Amino acid sequence: MKLRYQRVSDAKRYHEILNNPNFKYISAMPGTIRDEEIFLSQGPEKRRKNIAYNYAVVHLGKVVGGIGVIINQSARHIGILGYFIEEAWWGKGFATKALKAVEKIGFEKLKLTRLEILIACPNKASVKVAQKCGYVKEGMLRKRLFIKGRYEDAYLFAKTR
Repeated sequence: MKLRYQRVSDAKRYHEILNNPNFKYISAMPGTIRDEEIFLSQGPEKRRKNIAYNYAVVHLGKVVGGIGVIINQSARHIGILGYFIEEAWWGKGFATKALKAVEKIGFEKLKLTRLEILIACPNKASVKVAQKCGYVKEGMLRKRLFIKGRYEDAYLFAKTR
């Protein structure tokens, strides 16, 4: 598994992965491939402005997921992490490896002092990933995430350097 910056050419693949009906807890749902291309085309500008750093999770030359860190614009020492892995690769350690790699980038390259992950409360697999990587559950935020037309409660996990 390796990480690289996301590319516009990844749009079709991300559209396939993210539109899987078994993704119950993800808020980033592209409407069309063109919508995804527009989002991905903004990546270099977001990096230049220190807003977001988004990476493709690649295995055997194929995109199998994505992970990113959004810089909190009102508290610029904080990064908010999000990740997803294609269903065929669930439970194989890809999210854990990707999270550890992006955490290193966040703390060492971006000089962040705090990383946060918001996880829909029923998402046990993502909770397990956060815990395996040493993130601490700090609390539960009511109706914090908007997922598939509904507000969901979320756990706040964090790690500091």
